[in-house]
Amino acid sequence: MTTRDAVPALCPDMLERVKTLEATPAVAAALQVCETEVERAMAEQIHIAEIESPTFAEKVRGEEIMRLMREYGLKDVVMDPSGNVVGRRPGSGAGPTLAIAAHLDTVFPAGTDLKVRKEGNLYYGPGIGDNASGLRSMLQVLRALEAAKIETEGDILFVGTVGEEGNGDIKGAKALFDGSRKIDGFIALDMADVYTVQNGATGSHRWRLAIEGQGGHSYLDYGRVPSAIHAMCRAGALIADLELPEDPKTTYTIGTIKGGTTVNTIAARCEVDVDMRSVSVEELDKLEKTVLAAFEKAVEIENAHWPKADAEHQLKLVKTQIGNRPAGLRPADCPAVQATLAAMNVMGLEVRQCRPSSTDTNMPMSIGVPSVCIGTGGKTCLEHSLREYFDSTDMQKGPQLALLITVALVGLKGEKPALPKMA
Repeated sequence: MTTRDAVPALCPDMLERVKTLEATPAVAAALQVCETEVERAMAEQIHIAEIESPTFAEKVRGEEIMRLMREYGLKDVVMDPSGNVVGRRPGSGAGPTLAIAAHLDTVFPAGTDLKVRKEGNLYYGPGIGDNASGLRSMLQVLRALEAAKIETEGDILFVGTVGEEGNGDIKGAKALFDGSRKIDGFIALDMADVYTVQNGATGSHRWRLAIEGQGGHSYLDYGRVPSAIHAMCRAGALIADLELPEDPKTTYTIGTIKGGTTVNTIAARCEVDVDMRSVSVEELDKLEKTVLAAFEKAVEIENAHWPKADAEHQLKLVKTQIGNRPAGLRPADCPAVQATLAAMNVMGLEVRQCRPSSTDTNMPMSIGVPSVCIGTGGKTCLEHSLREYFDSTDMQKGPQLALLITVALVGLKGEKPALPKMA
């Protein structure tokens, strides 16, 4: 799902729906608001980027997003127990509920200098693109809907999620879909590129695997004390030549390894972090079983290699799951994907890629909720580094795209929404 040829065929009915919406005076006015408020939106993006928000410590930025949501017209705004910020823009009461979300957290630790520096259309600062641009785009959609006085059939939830990055393990998205709310569709704003449609969720299972024993002296205890490091090497050899499918693409890696104390010690402990990924739930589960079984087998082999080792010195495997992002792939007729393709067509945006990724959409996609991840406008470069910068050229296209998709899915008041209410 990474080539231009993999783009789903566009449904004529959806295309006609979005064309009609774009020509509606209220929607046209909202799209124009996104155009005229570019400077205001960029100033807001800078403001957001300069608020510290490392994963697991997003509260201060979240409180500011809550304040802005209220300022822009939402009355029902809460911070849920997970730390997500959720504001509801009610519809007629008869339509579906769509969540449009951007994650609050960044990869940068507390104390990082987040001051943004401007050079023409370029803005330099850690997190200025990922994901201050997503939050900016989400708030712009809200302001445009309010300014144009657009009424909808369905409810719209505006959400700032926590824990999207790294070991946050999409904590906020999981909380959003824990059954406490009824959400029929989901749009994630989590990249600048408006020419890419993310219609699949690359799942990842991550494990910290530790082999533990008593250890001993490299010479005096040789022959009766198995080595944790040797067992780990055996495990690596067992999985090194695994044959995995290219379609659906399935991958694995031992990302980190540590253990031992000195050169003349039989290691008492060795630990690795293993990352496994696939867009297929079945392939990911199969790979996980194979890898975990290989580590169990490696410990068994290492223990058997030293028959003089007593029970006290036997090695054991300690397994700790440190990440679980579920997988999923939306079908070609998914209303969220179709609305995105139609909106891009109407806006003259070429679909350069239609592919899976790992974002907040992983959770809703894995349970069959119509979902898509789209760009926020502009261009982000060197994200996740201290040299990150954002090019604001055409940044209005992000919220314009999100707005068109949103009104297509929830429907203007009195019109049938494209998004069905889920059972």
